[in-house]
Amino acid sequence: MFKITNCESLIHLKTIIMKKLILFALLLCSALPFTAQNVDNKWALDFQLGKNEYYGDLDNQIFKFNHDPYMFGGVGINRYLSKSFDLGLYSTYGRWAGWNSQAHFTGQLLDLSMLFKFKFDNDFILKENAKLSPFLVGGLGYGYFSKFEPAGMKGGNAIMPIGLGLKLKLTKTISLQYQALYNLNFTDVRDYPIKNTSTSKPQKYIDGKNDNFLKQSISISFAFGKPKDTDKDGVIDRLDLCPGTPAGVSVTIGGCPVDSDGDGVADYLDKCPNTPVDVKVTSTGCPVDTDGDGVVDYMDKCPNEKGLANLGGCPDSDKDGIADKDDACPNTPANVKVDKKGCPIDTDGDGIADYLDKCPNAKGTKEMNGCPDSDGDGIADNVDKCPDVKGTKANKGCPEIKKEVKEVFKKALQGIQFESGKDVIKKSSNAILDNIAEIMKMNPAYKLNINGHTDSQGKPEANQVLSQQRADAVMKYLTDKGVEASRMVAIGHGDTTPVADNATAAGRAQNRRVEFIVEF
Repeated sequence: MFKITNCESLIHLKTIIMKKLILFALLLCSALPFTAQNVDNKWALDFQLGKNEYYGDLDNQIFKFNHDPYMFGGVGINRYLSKSFDLGLYSTYGRWAGWNSQAHFTGQLLDLSMLFKFKFDNDFILKENAKLSPFLVGGLGYGYFSKFEPAGMKGGNAIMPIGLGLKLKLTKTISLQYQALYNLNFTDVRDYPIKNTSTSKPQKYIDGKNDNFLKQSISISFAFGKPKDTDKDGVIDRLDLCPGTPAGVSVTIGGCPVDSDGDGVADYLDKCPNTPVDVKVTSTGCPVDTDGDGVVDYMDKCPNEKGLANLGGCPDSDKDGIADKDDACPNTPANVKVDKKGCPIDTDGDGIADYLDKCPNAKGTKEMNGCPDSDGDGIADNVDKCPDVKGTKANKGCPEIKKEVKEVFKKALQGIQFESGKDVIKKSSNAILDNIAEIMKMNPAYKLNINGHTDSQGKPEANQVLSQQRADAVMKYLTDKGVEASRMVAIGHGDTTPVADNATAAGRAQNRRVEFIVEF
């Protein structure tokens, strides 16, 4: 237990308490978290607690703790100017005193000072948000001295405070600091004079030291203010990488407009906000389409040639459905069927495309326009009436009709007789018809047209019917003799194609006839 026995003990106790308070404050500073006044919180309110230390003719109390700690309290308001400078207005009120073996005084000091502070956490020397940072301070002020004991020296005068300090940032708005501020007084009128033993009047010091004093203090500072957010995007200007963002636009944590697809065009300007990564885009945020074919470059297999969407943006010059870059035959005529390589289909594989091949399903030759010539008569099978027998062009590929065959057919013109007004063949005609049947069987390529004719006697309708019946009768006879019915056609012409004059008996006889025309 510390026992107080006299005035010196009381002074000693105060000194111990002051030391403990300073130590406790420093320990508290080191234990608390970090930050404080900055551009976002430009104002700060400071509350100070400290001691005045006199330096003058009577004594030097600076950084000494063997006297009564003449305490003061104070308040100040501080304004952030820049990363390097603050401006503050401070006022303190408390006791001060000085003595020596000859004299002493005590009194009250009220001062008001405007201080400029130079900060070392300015991003040049230390980082702006450094937890612990020193500072220098200086300015001008006014001090009023009162309640002197003994009385007689009260009054006021200008002072010039200069000093230094150490600031510990605790939170976003609270900091703790130590400050030593030496106040130049420029006067020597506040000392208590030495008593003149020869007279009862006090004697003033002449040419003595000015009445300066040191103010050591610990203060707690509360920063406040509203961070500036010019574009009102919710990100303060100090942290806003894009401070001019238009109103209502969604932004990132850095204050820049959101760019969902990362193409460099913000969503609010991006007409194609879902463009894949690393795709080149236009100023509107849409993928580049160099050739203007409606297929963007990153999907266009031919980005420098205007093409078709269904072909991946590639052109198809011949419009065959195969892109030119894959088309082995890029100049195929329109509407021609092509294979996978874009070449015209050649079904029979004879080297002649179907669209040029007159016989696309039969392998042929170029000379025959893609058709075969089975009998080698120089007439393509597709036009050869007798493709398996060599013939002549005059007979459409069939052999030339022999002279004796022609004679038989010529005799048949008048050699076939019918009973009058009937379709019954007279037996006198059988020999000629048998001969014709043999010719037909010996020449399987022959096709026979049987044409029945009448004279003009009687009604035309009746003549037509009769001529058809007689042609049919001849066809039946030949069929009965073994000639295939499929090789014959019976046609009645009535009296429509006379070969002689129907006014004479001889002429009418010539007009009553059956003609045989061989075809192939």
